[in-house]
Amino acid sequence: MAEPATTGARPEPRDAVAVRHPGRWVAIAVLAVLGAMLVNTLLTNENFGWPIVAQYLFSAPVLNGLANTLVLTVMSMLIGIVGGVGLAVMRLSPNPVLSGVAGVYLWLFRGTPLIAQLLFWSFLSALYPNLSLGIPFGPEFVVFDTNSLITPFLACLLGLGLNEAAYMAEIVRGGIQSVDQGQSEAAGALGMTRAQTLRRVVLPQAMRVIIPPTGNETIGMLKTTSLVVVIGYTELLTSVQRIYSTNFQTIPLLIVAAAWYLLLTSLLTAGQRVIERRYGRGVAGAVTEATPLVRLFSFRTGGKTS
Repeated sequence: MAEPATTGARPEPRDAVAVRHPGRWVAIAVLAVLGAMLVNTLLTNENFGWPIVAQYLFSAPVLNGLANTLVLTVMSMLIGIVGGVGLAVMRLSPNPVLSGVAGVYLWLFRGTPLIAQLLFWSFLSALYPNLSLGIPFGPEFVVFDTNSLITPFLACLLGLGLNEAAYMAEIVRGGIQSVDQGQSEAAGALGMTRAQTLRRVVLPQAMRVIIPPTGNETIGMLKTTSLVVVIGYTELLTSVQRIYSTNFQTIPLLIVAAAWYLLLTSLLTAGQRVIERRYGRGVAGAVTEATPLVRLFSFRTGGKTS
């Protein structure tokens, strides 16, 4: 009779064979060839005009346009963020009038092209030659000439900022709704008003959801400022357009504008990541050690939380 097999026998060792990925090497080879071709054309094609790029990169007209672009970006985003928070609160209000007004605003400004809005503010004097302050349907105390009041810069701010407010309102609304309703109910039980609950409990927790799309909107606003060329305001792209319209060096001047846009976008992206890490600290799918409401409750009860 055959002897029974030994149950504790060790299996024979086998050599492990690594899985081969020939497709990866093919992709690397193709990318290497394409990269070499790109470097070669950048270095050998004289039509890029690198000496002209170096000449105008830090020229006064370009830097002036760059400064205007930065000012427009910062101020338009401030208008958009402040207006967006207000519109989001109105949109979530139980008051149907406030909610309806915010809904109409979002429908109007998100439903029309930004270029059309810029042109509207620029040509507002065709609709209202004068703007005045006074009693409705009564005497006017102060009258302004619309052409003098709505300068190209102000038209840019109104067009960019009010349009951005409509998009920021939806971002803020989504962030507020991402916070558990129990947080607001608990804050109300502690005697906090709706405004206090929003400012001290809901918004700090909603920032984790609000920050990433707000960063994207800021980067988008940086590039969207180039649209103000339609109303004749001088920003970065307009500056280089005016230069290449006289010296006909179109490609080198466009490279100058692209280089500045890439640099500023990279800086904004780095800043966005820092802020995201700050507000996303300790939120990896678990409850943080002290949410704003827990900290507030601990403070009111002398630190005796269960």
